Amino acid sequence: MSSTSAINSLLSSTTNTNSAVDLSQILASETGATTPGIDVNSAVSAALYADRAPERLWQADQTTLSSQTTALTNIQNAAQALENDLQSLNTLSGPFAATTVTSSNNNYVAATAASGTASGVHSVVVNNLAAKGAWYSDLETSGTATLPNSSMTLTSASGSITIPTGSGQTGDTLNDLATAINQANLGVTANVMSDSTGARLTIVGNNTGAANDFSITSQNYTGTSWTSADLPSGSTLGANSVTISNAGGASVTVQSTSGESNADFATAINTAVSNYNATASTPLNVTASAGTDASGTNLNVSSTDSSSFTINQPAFGFTQAVQASDATGTIDGIPFDSASDTVSGAIPGVTINLLGQTQGSAVSLTVAPDVAQISTAINQFVTDYNSAIGLVNSQFNLTSSTDSSGNTTNSQGVLASDSTVRSLQSVLESALSFAYQPASGTTSVSTLADLGITMNNDGTLSVDSATLDNALVSNPSDVQNFFQGSALNGFANNFYNAVNTYTSPANGAFMVDLQSIQAQNTSLGQEISDFESGYIANQQTLLTAEFSKAEIALQSLPAQMQQLNAELGFNNSSSNG
Repeated sequence: MSSTSAINSLLSSTTNTNSAVDLSQILASETGATTPGIDVNSAVSAALYADRAPERLWQADQTTLSSQTTALTNIQNAAQALENDLQSLNTLSGPFAATTVTSSNNNYVAATAASGTASGVHSVVVNNLAAKGAWYSDLETSGTATLPNSSMTLTSASGSITIPTGSGQTGDTLNDLATAINQANLGVTANVMSDSTGARLTIVGNNTGAANDFSITSQNYTGTSWTSADLPSGSTLGANSVTISNAGGASVTVQSTSGESNADFATAINTAVSNYNATASTPLNVTASAGTDASGTNLNVSSTDSSSFTINQPAFGFTQAVQASDATGTIDGIPFDSASDTVSGAIPGVTINLLGQTQGSAVSLTVAPDVAQISTAINQFVTDYNSAIGLVNSQFNLTSSTDSSGNTTNSQGVLASDSTVRSLQSVLESALSFAYQPASGTTSVSTLADLGITMNNDGTLSVDSATLDNALVSNPSDVQNFFQGSALNGFANNFYNAVNTYTSPANGAFMVDLQSIQAQNTSLGQEISDFESGYIANQQTLLTAEFSKAEIALQSLPAQMQQLNAELGFNNSSSNG
């Protein structure tokens, strides 16, 4: 009924009595207000709210479908996590292939093993560790002090370099020598090491092993008088040697001892020459002495009969600190020789790290399945199963609620009537009853209970860690056979196949169910859109026009009120008569 019709109806029902017409009743009946005028937008909205009743039902259905999508997606994700666990337990390269190596003495020998390495116990004896070659020079006053005129030659497996030394030469100082050696890229690294006594050139091989050893020689001298490079005052010589010979074939090699002075070495040379001459047919006529100058001490060798001699310095001025060598020992009684302290291939799949000499004693390496990793994988399966079954079961749990009037209502999850979820609940619980029987022989693990895995009253699983660990340590192969079977047909594969019918991205039950829900949601959205554009839009136009006319009519009521009162005889004169 329009606003104008309502007004006319009220007016036509009014009798000509002394009672005045109450216009506030008319206004209130149309606008809810006691003053003329209508809020057209509010009035239209109120009318359309009733017209949209079907739409609100559709929107409620959409809300339910959205909740179902969220709940089903959560269950799908939980089932996929469970499926991933089962895949891991069912692969030959998974946790059952993981191995660990235990050493009886990690101070001497440690090792790691690749997945799938055969179990066993191995014996390792380390006679020598691999070593890098190392040399160091005699002391100089500093790394920048000018070296004597000479030369040095460094030879390694990568090549050789001869460096002239002395003022204006490539090897003017120890620092210059280090730079020249490093630039040659001969598999060694040179540095100048300085301390309170002076500076030394140190040269260390980059790699261990006898094949990576290197040597240092100095230029031979031939003449009647030779003087060594200065040794800083208070410093001593390293372990070294020098060979002195002449054209007649006489030859003496003298070894210096680390810590000796030049004076000590001179004495040693003279003693060696004297002893040689006592029995030789061709004498070696030289004498050695120690000298001193402003830069320190030096060694002098001079001819005693003006005849020439040659002094051969294979390492004079340098001391070999360490000779590069291979690591040696035995593995399971078989000798090994390795250029490094890492030995691979001696035991298939095992990498052995040599850390020290075993002093003749053997270190045991035990290769076995990685129980901790397998236990973690099984416990992860239990955790993810509990998550999946918990989400499924929650859809069927009754929840009670009481309204303000005291009425109690029981409800279930949004997927309680979903056949996919209900069938998944049955499949998950049924898969747990799998029992493994080997094709031949017996097994200590045929059910989950044998691993300490049992079901709780709410459908979730619990793990007795002691029982599980005992099975993994005592019968690891039986545990693996339970999960993988004789041909990947055990518990894991059986369970995986059951879950995969739901999780398959191509045609799994979850995908089909979600697509169906999405189709319903899309259809409802289209119905709402069509309802709004087809019916509600027209109603809004009609109602806006109708209420606008009523608004115009009500706006004219104040002016008409006096006229109406006069026509009905309700005025001051009639009331006084």
